[in-house]
Amino acid sequence: MYSTIKNYLLIAFLGGLSILAMIIFVSALIYPSLPNISHLKKYYPKQPLQIYSKEGALIAEFGEERRNFIAISDTPQQMINAILSIEDRRFFEHPGIDFIGITRAALKNITGRSHEGASTITMQVARNFFLTSEKTFKRKINEILLAIKIERTLSKEEILELYINQIYLGQRSFGFAAAANTYYGKNLDQLNLGETALLAGLPKAPSRYNPLIRPHLSIKRQQDVLNSMLRHGYIDKPTYIIALEDPLSLKDKFMKSELRANYVAEMVRQTLFKEFGDKIYTSGLKVYTTIKKKNQLMANRAVRNGIINYMERHDLAPPEDFIEFMSQKFENNNDRDKFLIKKLKLIPTYNDFIPGVILNLQPLKIEVLLKNGKKISVYKRGLKLLKKDLSLNNKGERLLKSGSVIRFVKKRNYWIATQLPEVEGSLVSMDPKTGAILALVGGFDFHRNKYNHVSQANRQPGSIFKPFIYSAALEKGVTPATLINDAPIYITAKELNAIENWEPKNYNEEYDGAIRLRQGLAKSKNLVAIRVLKYINPEYALDYITRFGFDQKKHSPYLSLALGVGQVTALEMVAAYGVFANGGYLKQPYFIEKIIDVKGRKINQKFSITNEETPRIIDPRNSFIMTSLLKEVINTGTARKAKILNREDIAGKTGTTNELVDAWFAGFNPDIVTITWMGYDQPRTLGEHESGSRAALPIWIDYMKPIINEYPIKMLETPNGIIPLKINPKNGMLAKEDEDGIYEYFYDEFLPKNNAYFLIN
Repeated sequence: MYSTIKNYLLIAFLGGLSILAMIIFVSALIYPSLPNISHLKKYYPKQPLQIYSKEGALIAEFGEERRNFIAISDTPQQMINAILSIEDRRFFEHPGIDFIGITRAALKNITGRSHEGASTITMQVARNFFLTSEKTFKRKINEILLAIKIERTLSKEEILELYINQIYLGQRSFGFAAAANTYYGKNLDQLNLGETALLAGLPKAPSRYNPLIRPHLSIKRQQDVLNSMLRHGYIDKPTYIIALEDPLSLKDKFMKSELRANYVAEMVRQTLFKEFGDKIYTSGLKVYTTIKKKNQLMANRAVRNGIINYMERHDLAPPEDFIEFMSQKFENNNDRDKFLIKKLKLIPTYNDFIPGVILNLQPLKIEVLLKNGKKISVYKRGLKLLKKDLSLNNKGERLLKSGSVIRFVKKRNYWIATQLPEVEGSLVSMDPKTGAILALVGGFDFHRNKYNHVSQANRQPGSIFKPFIYSAALEKGVTPATLINDAPIYITAKELNAIENWEPKNYNEEYDGAIRLRQGLAKSKNLVAIRVLKYINPEYALDYITRFGFDQKKHSPYLSLALGVGQVTALEMVAAYGVFANGGYLKQPYFIEKIIDVKGRKINQKFSITNEETPRIIDPRNSFIMTSLLKEVINTGTARKAKILNREDIAGKTGTTNELVDAWFAGFNPDIVTITWMGYDQPRTLGEHESGSRAALPIWIDYMKPIINEYPIKMLETPNGIIPLKINPKNGMLAKEDEDGIYEYFYDEFLPKNNAYFLIN
């Protein structure tokens, strides 16, 4: 036995000498041609573009690699000790090559006790920065020589810093700081010893020891690290025992961000790409948006619920897939479920709409297997969409059967059966005082449809455009008390400069005769709006609306302008309604609060528009009266559902386009303005009764309900030049002193004279 060991030691020693001799010989030939390593002195790793909410919740990352640079001085000593104990415990003693380690590895390999290399941390740095991972003699010699060169150029601390930030640790993560966030959602200094040891064990084989994929192997590797730390004196026995029981707070492996705001993230990415090009994916920029986390969460929920509710009002479409399993023979239900789950995993999940296969159907209950393997039962209140199908007497007419694949959404404590929608919805919310976007949902799901229905979709606004016509009319002497004839109108093709005559109608085809302008707007009377526009002249109105930021080219100087048949985006609408909300200023919407570079410096503030010097674009009196009129829409008009918020300071307007193609709601108070929309990408009717009040307004209410009470009730102060007068609500004339009436607002230069009024007929 003794002689055998001697032979092994001799072989190992001779092997070490041979390697050393070979290194010396080859060095003379190769060393001069080694790459220049001076740039490592100024090394900053490639880091992805990171996008955050205003509060710092991660929205998205753009870049192939996850990196977070950390200086060696900021790296916890516990992390350093764990790395050195398992990777290179003589790091601070050797010159880049550990000859003791080489000898030990050679001995173990010869005896067959293990198969290990002897790469030092310096050698790993050389390989990561300059070489491939191919296992050839030439590559290994280059690695050794580069390690020697690096040791001559950099300090041990600088080399260790490079290693800590450059090493690959799985899940697209490079460096220990990035890995801490990827696996735990924490900073390095927030990790316990057990979590630290697990990370330190990853460099050997990141895929094999990935705790999200192979937790049992990662735990075994963690224990190897802790054993090594104990053996080499980095920790004592009590600390070791505690660390073995340390909780590992791993992130959900499916968690990609802290806040779903993909449409915002893409807007940021496009904006920065235009300015900086491809550099944005590697330069480590951190972009803090204007998006508020709570607002965005509520916006996501509101749009999703609005779409679900819309689908439940309409008929069930055929299921998106079918998995035949009833005719197949399985040993047991577990085998059946494995078969079904394998099929379901091929179907992507969108916006928490989880694919599931129906196992059993009853009139008031269905049993389902979800893609994630969970079995659920869906009961009556979750079966609204399926109600008609489940209640059919003739089962042969049913769309659904065992094996049908549809979607399921968790709502509070129960499940809803649903489908992927064809319809789209959107929401944008803005601070009217600054233009800062508070929440933005550009569609049902970004990964399914990247088309942004807030910023890209030009749609007919319908009746939410009427307030801008009325705003123009106020400057022409029309008042809220002015009577307008709400009666059918016939306009010839010649008057329209068109091919066909035009006979517009009110939405409900009901007509009230002479009514005040206030009533006409509240009830969204088309004929009132047309007559007002005819009175003030369409060309004047077309010029006037450009004050609100609307593109004149997308609208026409004809009477149809009053019905909102032009083209607008929701982003344009939120800015335009912001003018009424803030007293007359056009604040350009912006979504980038600040940009921080890799060194923590603020850069390029051109993207952060504060609008401090924004000029007033309409008379404050106009803004005041329009807000008053739009409050009436909620108090007595088409948006009465919004009274559920129990706020005196909210105003708004419903909008529905011809043939019920687009449904809108625009609502605001002095602190927040929000636009909601619903429609199809390829314009078609939303269906009977699907007006702005039914389809879009509930989304607005759902969003505003948890948000609005964060703002105190603010009643607008009456600006100079506004005179409140008592009028007869029936005829719009000034009321006599002893006569009952209501108060209405007037410009001081457009006061009613001699109890007279004028009628727009």
